[in-house]
Amino acid sequence: MAKQFDVVVIGAGPGGYIAAIRAAQLGFSVACIDAAATADGKPAPGGTCTNVGCIPSKALLQSSEHYEQAQHHFAEHGIEVKGVSLKLDTLIGRKDSVVKQNNEGILYLFKKNKVTFFHGTGAFAGQAEGGWAIKVSGKTEDELVGKHIIVATGSSPRALPGLPFDETQVLSNDGALRIPAVPKKLGVIGAGVIGLELGSVWRRLGAEVTVLEAMPDFLAVADQQVAKEALKALTKQGLKISTGVKIGEVKTTAKAVNISYTDAAGSEQKLAVDKLIVSIGRVPHVEGLGAETVGLKLDERGFIAVDGDCKTNLPNVWAVGDVVRGPMLAHKAEEEGVAVAERIAGQHGHVNFDTIPSVIYTSPEISWVGKNEQQLKAEGREYKAGSFPFLANGRARALGDTTGFVKILADAKTDEVLGVHIIGPQASELIAEAVTIMEFRGAAEDIARICHAHPTLSEAVKEAALAVDKRTLNF
Repeated sequence: MAKQFDVVVIGAGPGGYIAAIRAAQLGFSVACIDAAATADGKPAPGGTCTNVGCIPSKALLQSSEHYEQAQHHFAEHGIEVKGVSLKLDTLIGRKDSVVKQNNEGILYLFKKNKVTFFHGTGAFAGQAEGGWAIKVSGKTEDELVGKHIIVATGSSPRALPGLPFDETQVLSNDGALRIPAVPKKLGVIGAGVIGLELGSVWRRLGAEVTVLEAMPDFLAVADQQVAKEALKALTKQGLKISTGVKIGEVKTTAKAVNISYTDAAGSEQKLAVDKLIVSIGRVPHVEGLGAETVGLKLDERGFIAVDGDCKTNLPNVWAVGDVVRGPMLAHKAEEEGVAVAERIAGQHGHVNFDTIPSVIYTSPEISWVGKNEQQLKAEGREYKAGSFPFLANGRARALGDTTGFVKILADAKTDEVLGVHIIGPQASELIAEAVTIMEFRGAAEDIARICHAHPTLSEAVKEAALAVDKRTLNF
């Protein structure tokens, strides 16, 4: 006999598990289905983010940063370290431990909030009395009926045509997180968030890293001034970055991956690497969902088609996160998950795409929210700009990390903040203040009038706001 629930969530990534918890908080009976498993077959909820994305990559970035600091920067602080060596298996093991803690944390939250978890693959089986029939396929088979269904099946890495991932030489983000030995030469196709972060990890650990990007401009999605600063900093660190390239034939042998490509000048080039990370985007994961069984509509790119409230074409069926339109970001998925749970409860869930921050966790970190300068110019919007360098910030000097700046763009007449762009230390944390101000449609003057503790990196945000009115105090 089928088990009845008010809400059944398919997928336990950031969008799915958060949707399940919020729905349970609102008094619904909730089931959440997820098939991810650890090496020993135990449940591993958390989706790409927890298992092979955000969390493990940050763990490796932190470890590799420590390694680089010990090798090259401790001496500046009067700390002499000799014979620094790398135990890669320990470093990877720490990453795995961090992932496991997050997996277990989600399972604890399910238990705490009385969410029933099913370990397996969830698929639509058809309509049923009281809602939609969902078949769970795993170690055991289950049949569920949910009045409301929330699809949160996430996304998968996009492979180069004709070059499938083998996770040994040709790596997705998954394989790139568990390379067993530091490669002498590492190639990265795609200079986006994943490519730059994982390229930075292995560069710090000793690999010679070459990044090939098809777009003519580096980090075209970021503010152009920020992108130029980032390119300069990352190149100085040792990343070899080529933009405007056209990838040709890629061949693998027992010992190498051989890449033929045309550079921006039109010259034919060849690159031989030990490992190749392909990070050219992600595709929505709808395989095995049974969309065709119930007539769940997909758009022309293969995403589940939804309206502004994340409703699909089927009654009481919703979809959130990477499997629908919008930025493929964990925090966007979480906000949609909360909003859908609240809409099911008759509330007014809120997701503002204009104030979703973006972060790249390289060194320096890069973050932004809202419009960049090239977008405002294209729109013909009149604006004022103010920036402040971390070189003039006391805390940044004390940290020994003065690369970058904060840049604020505000409406020329109303002073409303239209965009904030940060490259520098702790940019990922500093952007939250900008998101808050913009969510309340605040002005640059509002930031300038708020007392910021001294000495902090956040003072650079205040000073950039002052710079909008051409009245910085420390530069």
